[in-house]
Amino acid sequence: MFGPGGTQIPNPLRLKRPEGELVWAHATTQERLLGLCDVGCRLKMMRPDLSVMLTWEEDMRPAKLPEGCDIPLGPLTVEQPNDIRNFLDNWSPDVCVWAGGRLRRLLMRQMREREMPALLCDIDADELPSRASRWLPDQRHRLLNGFAAILVPGTEVSERLKRAGVAPERIHPAGRLFQSSTPPSCNDDELAQMQKQFASRPLWLAAHVSLSELPAVLKAHRGALRLLHRLLLVLTVDTFEDLDAARSLLRKEGLSFADWDMGEDPEDHTQVAIGLTENLGLWYRLCPISFLGNSLIRGAQGTNPLDAAALGSAILHGPGVVAHAQAYQRLAALDAAERIHGEEELADAVFRLSSPDRAAEMALAGWQVVTEGAVMTDTLLERIQDLLDQSELSHAPA
Repeated sequence: MFGPGGTQIPNPLRLKRPEGELVWAHATTQERLLGLCDVGCRLKMMRPDLSVMLTWEEDMRPAKLPEGCDIPLGPLTVEQPNDIRNFLDNWSPDVCVWAGGRLRRLLMRQMREREMPALLCDIDADELPSRASRWLPDQRHRLLNGFAAILVPGTEVSERLKRAGVAPERIHPAGRLFQSSTPPSCNDDELAQMQKQFASRPLWLAAHVSLSELPAVLKAHRGALRLLHRLLLVLTVDTFEDLDAARSLLRKEGLSFADWDMGEDPEDHTQVAIGLTENLGLWYRLCPISFLGNSLIRGAQGTNPLDAAALGSAILHGPGVVAHAQAYQRLAALDAAERIHGEEELADAVFRLSSPDRAAEMALAGWQVVTEGAVMTDTLLERIQDLLDQSELSHAPA
């Protein structure tokens, strides 16, 4: 069967546990889901034989699952003891990572009885389990002390956990769980050459542009050219078919362009450089302004903005950012991203941000957003690997 965005959700009854280490991650919000996928992606780079299984809450509707998840199992619906037992028997995860609240008492009990290593992370104070009765002994410590460690975002959660009877040595401040960025690389020599070549020219990038957005992007560029005569647009599309269509439209519009995929270098008279998105590591570093495409149409999925932010580019985007809404909200809160609604607003924004000071302010704010979740991500990776190593040692033959 298929989940939102066309993601295939396998039938758990027909699946078998993969060989090797298995990490089970459970997300209670879309932002945490993306953060766990990011952790999974980095974990798999360190341990190539490891697999990551992902579950989430029934009321969540993930629009798209990024890389980092091998088994997108879908909503976690096991509630009855027999179902829980069958689930854990079938998958036998080496480690469980639970992000957020909505803790399942019966599930957690069976995990404790099996001595399954588990981590709880990014839980807010209002997500902590409530006390069953003021007149009966507080039993929440039984639920929470089953976790090898609880990684919390702040002191309020820490204090509440201690009052609930959680051992202090299990509580560790680690910030919030956010999707982070592993920016695409580029050739350093090529970057230095292009920086020298374009030192005196204003640049802007339109990345992942869909064919439906292309006319608006080109009209915006024409509008900005009236005020910035040497402005160069770097335009990237996702497929060879779109690249052919973009070439045809550029010829029709009478804009001079260099075809990067054909080995053509932009010259002084070039108004547009066009190519596939595989060179974004270079262009994000070169262009102080990036319009991130697949976003002008409301309801579109949008493009992950964190790579552009990590590489120092001020971000423009349309209203359609469904798959990355939380990341854009975090950027907008620090004025690191600006929403536009058409070619006139896009042209105006490109002109305003051609001021180096303004673009630099947005880029600095974007970097702050990118690094916001680094502590939690790094701590989770370290803790997961420690638990996996301990499990491996405990199962090694004497």
